[in-house]
Amino acid sequence: MATLALVTAPAPSIDPRRELGAALRRWAAGGTGTVGVVRVLDRHGFGTVESGQLLAGTADGETAGLLYLGALDDSAVPLAGAAAGLPQTRTAHVAESAALRAGLACAGGATLLGHPLPAALADPLGAALEDARPAALVSTIDGEAALVLTGPDLEEVHGTLEDGTPGLDAEATAAARELLRRGATVTDRRTVGDTEILLDLWVPVPSVLVVGSGAIGEALLAQAALLGWAGRTVTGLDEARAAVSAFTEADVVVLLDHAPRFDAMLIDGIRRGRGFLGALGSRRTQAARRERLLRAGVTEEELAAIHGPVGLDLGARTPAETAVSIVAEVIAARSGRAARALGTSEGKIGG
Repeated sequence: MATLALVTAPAPSIDPRRELGAALRRWAAGGTGTVGVVRVLDRHGFGTVESGQLLAGTADGETAGLLYLGALDDSAVPLAGAAAGLPQTRTAHVAESAALRAGLACAGGATLLGHPLPAALADPLGAALEDARPAALVSTIDGEAALVLTGPDLEEVHGTLEDGTPGLDAEATAAARELLRRGATVTDRRTVGDTEILLDLWVPVPSVLVVGSGAIGEALLAQAALLGWAGRTVTGLDEARAAVSAFTEADVVVLLDHAPRFDAMLIDGIRRGRGFLGALGSRRTQAARRERLLRAGVTEEELAAIHGPVGLDLGARTPAETAVSIVAEVIAARSGRAARALGTSEGKIGG
């Protein structure tokens, strides 16, 4: 009979993006007029790699951040220093053995864009990354112009892409805010009007709020920890409402308690319009909750914001399996994907 070893997930280390943000702020405050940033224009291979890869550096050789676990350092590090003065692209290839040593799944290649980022843009971008707030870096595909968006709704705008193209900033900002509603970090290359742009959006690591107690809640927090997500449990309505009132796009609430008093928390979450709202319960429980919310003035359209019964249809039978189904739905919702077997899909594998 096969046995499974119990593996305890290590506590998440300091988010490297926060360290990168601190470096950007330090350079901006220290009189560095412009830093160089290196981003991924295109890539093939490497397996599943997180979006939002960013390396930054100064002309005198300091660097912060990481691209593909350091596998591209031979190309990316020199590019970061050079890009402080002039936009340029570089193609990098990583052999199978080098990729595996770095911790990647397989060999691959990437086209890297290096471009200057003035201190006036590096500082707000660094502040948002260091403080774990949503941020976006948008540039023209040639790196000649850049725009930084920060704030819970990306409402703070720094810089401009416009050079004889009125409305480009507004269209690029709208695209970034549309992606923010998915609640996931993403790298997106798209054409806006007649201009091709590269958009990197960073959303903070999810925080899971479990409302109620029991084995499923414990399993859900364990699964969240395995993913590097923060998590906590509350059992009181006031605590739950206070937490939801401060939700960001990255936050997740899973309601385990079926008591009608927690309808108030769900209404708060609907009206807040941020994060992932999930509610456990049978079909009968969901129907009763739905009728109560409708009577309370919630519209049919607003009810669609609640994921209930929360979780994907994986055939889960145990608390641990149920926790997997719940986080799987969160991941799918954040990435804007329909949850289906990879073997039956034709889209890009990974984010």
